[in-house]
This record gives sequence, structure tokens and C-alpha cells, in this order.
Amino acid sequence: MKRPLAVLSVASAVLLFGSATGAFPIDLVEALGFVTGGLTVWLTVKENVWCWPIGIANNVFFVVLFWNAHLFADMGLQVVYIVLSVLGWYWWVRGGTHHDALRVSRTPAREWLALVPLAIVATALMQRYLASVGDAAPFLDALTTVASLVAQYLLTRKYLENWYVWMAADVVYVGLYAQRGLPLTAVLYAIFFCLCVSGLRAWKRTATSP
Repeated sequence: MKRPLAVLSVASAVLLFGSATGAFPIDLVEALGFVTGGLTVWLTVKENVWCWPIGIANNVFFVVLFWNAHLFADMGLQVVYIVLSVLGWYWWVRGGTHHDALRVSRTPAREWLALVPLAIVATALMQRYLASVGDAAPFLDALTTVASLVAQYLLTRKYLENWYVWMAADVVYVGLYAQRGLPLTAVLYAIFFCLCVSGLRAWKRTATSP
């Protein structure tokens, strides 16, 4: 956990300085997305409720970034994230059995029975729509969008398995963003993957049965 966090901290400081001063040809919005995104994941690993407001700020930065990159599904995904983040913020604070803090638990089987078929259908429908509006990568954009929504929902309920879904999506995101000329964002998602591994290990120690 310490190594990815140290890399993220140093990279964030350098990128913000370079972007603000014009020393690096990096868009300030992308740099801010990098910093807030990394901080959000780290706070999530630590089960710190501040992951939600900082995550909302991150979503706003990425709405702008993805609009400029013509990744429309990812842009729309950020808007949904904002809504889910508000719900997640509330659930983490008041979603426990006695309206107390929510604890880490395993995803119930009934949740998977609903989520998996829904995700398959949603990916197919979204791919068709994105292709019709000229999206840059309709299948990958649809796949990662749906996977991210599933992961975000699991995260709002503090289900352990959210980390597995995030890791799978991050692997695809790294290649997608590199191909679309967003190398900084691709690096960010590679760091996200490492943080997800740490998050999975940390949450396993506190997980309870469903």
C-alpha cells in the first residue's frame, strides 16, 4: 500500500506544478482528475467517508475531460457516479443495521443473480447505441461503463467484491485511455489497480458474512 501511495503523492505534486506553470504539456483538468482520483481510491481503501465528496469533485473533472476526448459513455458515467456517491455517502454513515456506520460484507448471491444478467444486457445495448453516435470505442466503452457501474454499486453497499470488479475494469481502462491519447489517465488507472489490490486485502480483514 505504501509504495503505490508514495508514487501517487510524488506524481501528483509534480503534475500539478508542471501543469499550472506550463512546464509540462498536460491539461490542468487531467492533472486534477489524476490527483483527486488517486486520493479518492486511497481514502476508499482506508474506509474513510471523505472518499465520497472528493470522489464527486473527481467526477466533475472527468466529465470535462471525457467530453473533450469524445468518450461519451465515460462522461455520462461520471454523472451517474455523482448520484451514486451521494447515496454511498449516506449509506456508509447510516446504512448499518441500527442506522450506524455500514460495515464491509460479502455480496449476497441474490445480488449477483440480478447484476450479472443486467450487466450483459446493458453492455450489448450500450455498445449498439455508442456505435450509432460515433463513440471512439463502443464495445470497450460500454463494457467498462457497465462494469464500473456494477463496481460502484457494490462499493456504495460496502461489498468486498467491488474490488474484483474494479480491477477487471481498470485493466481494460489502461489500454483504452492509452489508445485514446490520454497517457496520464492510463497511468492513473494502473495505479488504481495497485490500490485496488491493497483495498481488497485490507477489506478482507474486516469483512463479515452477508
